[in-house]
Amino acid sequence: MSNADRHGLIAKVVRDAGGATVQELAELTGASEMTIRRDLDTLAAQGVLERVRGGARTLLLRGEEPPFALRAHEAIDAKRRIAAEISARIADGESVLLDSGTTCLEVARLLRERPVTVMPLSLQAIHLVGETPGPATLVVPGGQPRAGEGALTGPLTLASLAALRFDTAVIGCCGLTAADGLTAYDLDDAAVKKAGIASARRVIGAADGSKLGHTAYAHVGAAALLHILVTDTTAAAEEVTALEDGGTVVRTV
Repeated sequence: MSNADRHGLIAKVVRDAGGATVQELAELTGASEMTIRRDLDTLAAQGVLERVRGGARTLLLRGEEPPFALRAHEAIDAKRRIAAEISARIADGESVLLDSGTTCLEVARLLRERPVTVMPLSLQAIHLVGETPGPATLVVPGGQPRAGEGALTGPLTLASLAALRFDTAVIGCCGLTAADGLTAYDLDDAAVKKAGIASARRVIGAADGSKLGHTAYAHVGAAALLHILVTDTTAAAEEVTALEDGGTVVRTV
């Protein structure tokens, strides 16, 4: 098991169970207890969990959005497959709005190698696209980054979106159901997603399977606003069917 895979598994176990001991994690991963202690120290430094005597516990309260640092360790392979499918659906020369979030960050990693115009809505993706010269043209919006998340929100972000029109908007999902539509954990983030959807001719949703069937509290809009949804094979089949019945094209990878 690679370090990244082990870190992702540890983060998920601690998050789901609320906490875990070093011994439990060593048995689960097959790593030594010394390795697990180093892993926990690393993850604690990244803000993924809290280190306690003999193990770790989650920092997440019920109903809160998992922090970016934690989500970055989850479903990595699925997010990369989703990103590859989305990138394949974007033609050279397109103007692309790229939402915040860990899955959209993987899309940014691919689009920076393409002759497209990209406006990312997170500091992480802006840095990724702009750090080395490449064929992609970077457009930077205004806005205020959310603490710990890097997502740009506020009046300047909304003004940037209102001033532009994109061929494609790639929108991340905090929660998505056929009944409740697209939802977010943060009201300001929901407002940005709404404005991003309104600014584009085509909207592609990016969500790993854990987001389907889940509802956050800030409503963005109906699921039918997504022309295409790209998810992975862990998505609940009944939710996929309901979304398709509502008019969204769903692609699982």
